[in-house]
Amino acid sequence: MINRGWGASVAEELAGLTDLLYEIGLLKRYRRTGWLVAGVRDPESIADHSFRTAVIASVIAALEGGNPERAAFMSLFHDTQETRITDIPYLGKLYLKAAPNEEVTAEQVRDLPERVAEMVTGAVGEYEEKTTLEAVCARDADKLECLLQAVEYREQGHQNVQPWIDSSLAALRTPSAKRLADEALNTGSLEWVTRVLNGGRES
Repeated sequence: MINRGWGASVAEELAGLTDLLYEIGLLKRYRRTGWLVAGVRDPESIADHSFRTAVIASVIAALEGGNPERAAFMSLFHDTQETRITDIPYLGKLYLKAAPNEEVTAEQVRDLPERVAEMVTGAVGEYEEKTTLEAVCARDADKLECLLQAVEYREQGHQNVQPWIDSSLAALRTPSAKRLADEALNTGSLEWVTRVLNGGRES
């Protein structure tokens, strides 16, 4: 039974919340497994990916006239289910079927105060339904972040990342995300440093 606010058993609700916070910490240790397939020995963590995805989501939403905060918020929770099902690479998904993200999230928040549970399940549900502008921007951010990471890994000498670039580019829906992707593919990941230095920007 989910309680609204702080219910009769504050100790139980505090324990549930603390459990969730520790569980989310696994995302800092779990690696994005697709990059292992591409030959990256020490790939980014799921948390690494989610952080930049949230930043990108806010940018895309602002450009598209949506709510940047909502888009970023959904992005923070879009892969939290992977604490339990891990990051199954696309090759593995040919043979394995994970529970739907909404189902995993419902289990994760089962023992939380109702207002917190509704906050999390609402964000995940909106993201998975793909109907609001903010959800579309958040999903585009997920793909654009993958594209940026692939470009960065390619610069580091990993030559097998082109499929990730191609699939990410093909999945983008918003004009802003498509323009950003085109620009990212036509510049290096550290060219911004040169532009800052050549522009004489004060430190």
